[in-house]
Amino acid sequence: MKKNIVLIGFMGTGKSSVGSKLAMKLNKEFVDMDREIENISGMTVTEIFRRFGELRFRSEESLMAKKLSLRDNLVIATGGGTVLLPENIEVLRQNGIIILLEATAQDIHTRVSRKKGTRPLLKGSYTAEDIQHLLDERKPYYDCADIRVNTSSKDLDAVIEEIINELNQYETLS
Repeated sequence: MKKNIVLIGFMGTGKSSVGSKLAMKLNKEFVDMDREIENISGMTVTEIFRRFGELRFRSEESLMAKKLSLRDNLVIATGGGTVLLPENIEVLRQNGIIILLEATAQDIHTRVSRKKGTRPLLKGSYTAEDIQHLLDERKPYYDCADIRVNTSSKDLDAVIEEIINELNQYETLS
């Protein structure tokens, strides 16, 4: 399968960790969109948000989605908000299978709390309820997924195995 595998989902659902290991397992190249944007811009995502605002970052994200959609054989970890612009998903879907990684609001809270200060959309103090509110707002955007995998209470290997099984089923049905 030369098609790209595109991981979407809220921050803290495991897109980067899962993507990196999945790419190794499937002999594909791993690309983390946020890291690519940081490399090209010379700034962290947090710095881009702080200096130029969310609109500028989303613009960079859209350009990156277009650029990556032209390549083959990738596992792409999108930024948490990539799905907010439908054209990003349209362009990534042209050469990719969209996989949603999900987790409970409590698990996300626990995971992102370990990286306080690196999540521009979760400024100050936030709760699992705040995260649930954001998840509820984004639910319509996540409905674009071809495959859904819940990462809560699963180790990385179990998530990878589930994704590979789902991809095999998806390929059979396509």
